[in-house]
Amino acid sequence: MTDSPAPALSVPEVAALGRRILDEVGTAVVGMRDPLELALATILAGGHVLFEDVPGLGKTLAARSLATALGLDFARLQCTPDLLPADITGSSVYDPATTDFVFRPGPVFTGLFLADEINRTAPKTQSALLEAMAERQVSIEGSTYPLQRPFHVLATSNPVEYEGTYPLPEAQLDRFMVRLAVGYPDRDEEREVLRRRLDRRQEQAEVRRVVDAATVLAMQAGVEATDVDPDVVTYCVDLVAATRADSQLEVGASPRGSQTLVLLARAVAALDGRDYVLPEDVKRVAVPVLAHRLTLTPTAWASNAQPQTIVRAILDRVPGPATVASAAR
Repeated sequence: MTDSPAPALSVPEVAALGRRILDEVGTAVVGMRDPLELALATILAGGHVLFEDVPGLGKTLAARSLATALGLDFARLQCTPDLLPADITGSSVYDPATTDFVFRPGPVFTGLFLADEINRTAPKTQSALLEAMAERQVSIEGSTYPLQRPFHVLATSNPVEYEGTYPLPEAQLDRFMVRLAVGYPDRDEEREVLRRRLDRRQEQAEVRRVVDAATVLAMQAGVEATDVDPDVVTYCVDLVAATRADSQLEVGASPRGSQTLVLLARAVAALDGRDYVLPEDVKRVAVPVLAHRLTLTPTAWASNAQPQTIVRAILDRVPGPATVASAAR
C-alpha cells in the first residue's frame, strides 16, 4: 500500500503509456477498443466499471488482460445466490496454533477486483462492496482494514436473464463511474477471435505487463493536472440538470453524476494527449456515465423507453460551450 502521493506523469507520458496498455490488451482481446479505452480512462480517473452485456463476449478476459497490462494484483469472484459478504471481504478464523482469531482477507484485498455476474448475488452481499468502492477500506467485526492503492472494481452483469438475479440497488449502481456495453463483434472480428485461438494452441492468452501499480498512480496524478475550462464545467452541470427536468425521468442524476462527467472527460482528454477538455470529450462519456443513474417514470418504463436514448436526446438539445479558451493554447 502506498501512503505518500505519487509523482505525476506529464499528459504526453500518460497518453503514450495508455496507448501501449491498450495495444497490449489488444493482443488478447479482439475489438472492444472503445469500451476498453473508456474502462482504462475510468481507472485513471479513480473509478469503477460495470460491464453490462450478454455472456461470452470476453468481458472476463478483458478485465484480466487489463489488470495484467497495468501490473495490478487481480482477483476474480464468481457471484452466486448463496454468496455471503464475508466471501468478499474476508473474516476472522480460529487459529489452533495461537488459540486466537486471525483475520483472513477476502478477494477484495487486491488491485483489480472482478465481480463476475454481480447481479446473481443478493443485495446484502452486493452491498459488501459499497464501503470498499467508496472509501477504499473494509470494516469487519469492528476493525477497519485499508485496501491497497490503486484499487478498482470491474463488475459484470447479465441484462437478459431475470430468474435467480437481483437488480443492483441505485446506491450500488451510483458507485460505478460508468456502465459499459461490449456488443457483439462483427464478422471479421469474430473470425479473428477463432483464428487467434487456433494459432496459440491453448486456452490462455498471454498478456505482458506494461506498467506497475506505482506507475498507474503516477498516471492518475497526471490526469489530475489536466485543465478543465469553466465553460465545460457549466456544460456538465447543464446536462445533469436537464436529466432532473426531463418528463420521462422520475429521478435524474445527482451531483456525483456531474462530477463524474468532468473527471472521466478529463481522463479521456489525457489519453488523447491533451491537457485540456473539449465538449466532445463530455459528449463521448455522457451515456456511459449518466444512463445508469436515471430512474424512469412508470409511464416511460411501460413504453419501453431507454435511459441511453434519453441521454442522447438531452445531448442534442442542451447547447455546448461556444468556445473553450484552453483549446487555443
